[in-house]
Amino acid sequence: MAKNIPTNTQTRDLCDFAAPTGNIYETVVILSKRADQISMAEKKELAKKLEDFRNEQEGQMEEFTENHEQIEISKIYEKKPKAGLVAISEFQQGELDYRMAESDE
Repeated sequence: MAKNIPTNTQTRDLCDFAAPTGNIYETVVILSKRADQISMAEKKELAKKLEDFRNEQEGQMEEFTENHEQIEISKIYEKKPKAGLVAISEFQQGELDYRMAESDE
């Protein structure tokens, strides 16, 4: 991601989060669902990249081998901002599309 997202937590005003939806709890649900989507996408991407290493190691016996490329890929993903911080950034920038479910009333 090319966005400038901080990798640490920051103090934020809850009123700013509640303003777009009118309810802080609805905002939290929106952020939670978006963070889950981001997390699952990154998990699939990482698993796909690491799958190549598993296929190469299947032919080897129970021997432990250190793969520097695999370690570097893992380090890259560890340095990425957490999914929750990405979701908050997208929400604050107005990049999230969401809609409220229709009530049965």
